[in-house]
Amino acid sequence: MVSAAEQLAANLNLGAFAKAEDLKKRIWFTLAALVVYRFGTFIPIPGIDAQAFAAAFQSQAGGILGMFNVFAGGAVERMAIFALNIMPYISASIIMQLMSSMNPKLAALKKEGESGRKQINQYTRYLTLVLAAFQAYGIAIGLEGSRSEAGSVVMDPGWFFRVTTVITLVGGTMFLMWLGEQITQRGVGNGISLIIFAGIVAGMPSAIVGLFEMARTGALSTFFLLALIILMLIVTAVIVFVERAQRRLLIQYPKRQVGNRMFQGDASHLPLKLNSAGVIPPIFASSLLLLPITGASFQAAGGGGPEWLQWLVAALGRGTALHILVYVSFIVFFAFFYTAVVFNPKDTADNLRKHGGFIPGIRPGEKTAEYIDYVLTRITVVGAIYLAAVCVMPELLTSYAAVPFYFGGTSLLIAVSVTMDTVAQIQSHLLAHQYEGLIKKAKLRGATTPRGRR
Repeated sequence: MVSAAEQLAANLNLGAFAKAEDLKKRIWFTLAALVVYRFGTFIPIPGIDAQAFAAAFQSQAGGILGMFNVFAGGAVERMAIFALNIMPYISASIIMQLMSSMNPKLAALKKEGESGRKQINQYTRYLTLVLAAFQAYGIAIGLEGSRSEAGSVVMDPGWFFRVTTVITLVGGTMFLMWLGEQITQRGVGNGISLIIFAGIVAGMPSAIVGLFEMARTGALSTFFLLALIILMLIVTAVIVFVERAQRRLLIQYPKRQVGNRMFQGDASHLPLKLNSAGVIPPIFASSLLLLPITGASFQAAGGGGPEWLQWLVAALGRGTALHILVYVSFIVFFAFFYTAVVFNPKDTADNLRKHGGFIPGIRPGEKTAEYIDYVLTRITVVGAIYLAAVCVMPELLTSYAAVPFYFGGTSLLIAVSVTMDTVAQIQSHLLAHQYEGLIKKAKLRGATTPRGRR
């Protein structure tokens, strides 16, 4: 039998959307915030020779800086005020989640509910400030040591340039962190994910034009272009299928008596997503790969720095064996780690026992927690393999064929996943709006009904 929520979802249309004033305000706010973000990616930091920097960046565009540039919406190749993007905040979130699982005080703070969550978020902001300052200073030093055929990248090197660069880049990151929080609270979707999504999508039109231009000039064969398009469609279909896939555990509720009334037993299910971590593992993995060599790549490009630093930058370049090995390892680790953070089998088993629910054939309590953990571990293995395959296989292809990074698996995964999550939130707002309309109609109908007919 179709539930009331499914009936409402089936009846969603443009008419219902037009009446949802609060949802329209949220969408307009989200769009306005993303426009502000895009403007910031075109404002360069002071003291940079644009032509010299563009020449220096092109020598590293095919490596890890190119990947960073995609996530930053092109801000890196322009060395804009948002060049660090939101990556320091993501790195800070990783560190705080790791510390929350290892530090007893932070673990206890996490269990305090809303107040504890706000305190941990405040610590995350402070750590973001420190990481952003560290990365910004590394970029400033790297820029001073960078040279190209057009000359020195920095017009007036020195402490004034370093301090100005650090303040500008850190201020840009903190502003994006605040903007992402505002989108989450007052807009639609997850603000941090939407900022990364906007950066990726903004560069796709020019990448598509460049791809067809490569095919026209003969740099890319027509057969390979068609194969790449088919691969993108297949990867997109796989992402949609897996992100919606669930392993449902049957939950039984026994008969119970409340007062003089007897309630029949009911059956439900516990949905376990095949990819519980979502898009977080690839973002975390990319962030940790970018963190140690943000400034080092510029020094390596200019021939500066020790030999081991230049070797590290070359070894971690996109498409190398070390880069792929570290990337896959990070993805698998964060798939399991983030799943363990967001889903606790013991707490779920305790909640089921409190409400009288049980899994058929499994004893309530500890045995139920062990069974849920067993099932969750097995499906997380499949989810981790899926994430690694989606992110690495197209990247291998694009690395050896010199196709823009926008068509890599990570970009498609982020774009498709964020789109699905945002659409789901819009549908939730529409459902809530329809529920509110039904409740108001019921109240009005009850108020106008004569007492004798009640």
